[in-house]
Amino acid sequence: MGGNMARRLMREKHEVVVYDRSAEAIHALEKEGAAGAKDYAELVKKLNPPRAVWLMVPAGAPTEESVEALKSLLESGDAIIDGGNSYFKDDIRRSRALKENGIHYLDAGTSGGVWGIDRGYCLMIGGDRETVERLEPIFATLAPGQGNTLPSPGREKFKSTAEQGYLYCGPSGAGHFVKMIHNGIEYGLMQAYAEGFDILRGASLDALPDGYRYDFNLPDVAELWRRGSVVGSWLLDLTAMALAEDPNLDRFTGFVQDSGEGRWTIQAAIDQAVPAEVLSASLFTRFRSRKEHTFAEKVLSAMRNKFGGHVESLPME
Repeated sequence: MGGNMARRLMREKHEVVVYDRSAEAIHALEKEGAAGAKDYAELVKKLNPPRAVWLMVPAGAPTEESVEALKSLLESGDAIIDGGNSYFKDDIRRSRALKENGIHYLDAGTSGGVWGIDRGYCLMIGGDRETVERLEPIFATLAPGQGNTLPSPGREKFKSTAEQGYLYCGPSGAGHFVKMIHNGIEYGLMQAYAEGFDILRGASLDALPDGYRYDFNLPDVAELWRRGSVVGSWLLDLTAMALAEDPNLDRFTGFVQDSGEGRWTIQAAIDQAVPAEVLSASLFTRFRSRKEHTFAEKVLSAMRNKFGGHVESLPME
């Protein structure tokens, strides 16, 4: 589990045992009230059954290795919660394998980035409903709650936890499937903002005819759109913040990485024969960003840095 997630649980008096490959990270959380563990064996030993182990590690081999290590340590009735960005088909396979040992496996798509400790985390959960309901206090604590966001008109006839910021989405893989599409949409939204600001910036080019050039203040435009505009969003908030700090985004090269979910979203669209022009184009633009860079890519990179703390990773020379 990430440090900020652990801190949010501790704020609400949940007992937390943490294991991290960084001893420094463990010591920091121990000072704040968590119990530390030097490895998975000690982690399991310090938790009271039925245990709930929340994994927050990169998708692929790191998650696979962690699940395999825990499989031999946990007991029937215990649960593993994968809060990373695993591929939903991997969730289905892992869930079936762990079920043979009586171990429950939940996939929890988690959105909130580095701001989640204060804002809360939007959680999209898959697995068996009974286990999800048993562990609901954890999800309710990590989620943002309703806060100042009122339910949509007409929602009064629905009985759901969606208004609280977490949702049981269905059987194994469903949580990460919803998160996968969430991230695919995120790619498209980010690309739209990035291209828009690139066009605004280009309005001052000398190549344009006299009388048709404008020198827009991009930080001001972003700040303006945050107030009453139909394109307002948290991503715009983060863009405005980045532009206020660095109007030319000089500290960004425009090299934009993709973390997998965008590719999986397009694959799901192909499997279903669903047209996804915007989402696929936004993914391909990220591929192109690693070859040539525009201001649009700098905007994308700045947004990723703001919401997730993503640092640009340049290719090897």
